[in-house]
Amino acid sequence: QVQLVESGGGLVQAGGSLRLSCAASGRTFSSYTMGWFRRAPGKEREFVAAISRGGGSTSTYYTDSVKGRFTISRDNAKNTVYLQMNSLKPEDTAVYYCAADTYGSIWEYWGQGTQVTVSS
Repeated sequence: QVQLVESGGGLVQAGGSLRLSCAASGRTFSSYTMGWFRRAPGKEREFVAAISRGGGSTSTYYTDSVKGRFTISRDNAKNTVYLQMNSLKPEDTAVYYCAADTYGSIWEYWGQGTQVTVSS
């Protein structure tokens, strides 16, 4: 069982920045693929970013709407994954969720979510 706890959400003006953190339990965090998703009001949950399992080089993936603005990273020593969000836009307003894929196939574990609100 893996527990995920997000933090770092809040209210920010358009053009501002926030950094989300997701602390994970588990002894083998470095072997998990980690991701960030979001759900905006009245919309379906959508993929935001992912980072492959750690150890050596890692690969990152982003949805088109955040490329160049958001950066996902991980610190395996701290069992934590981050989402640095710059140049925020009102359309980035959503609840952001951290997820873990421990078997390389599906997102089995989810955090409780953290609210990000971007004012215009």
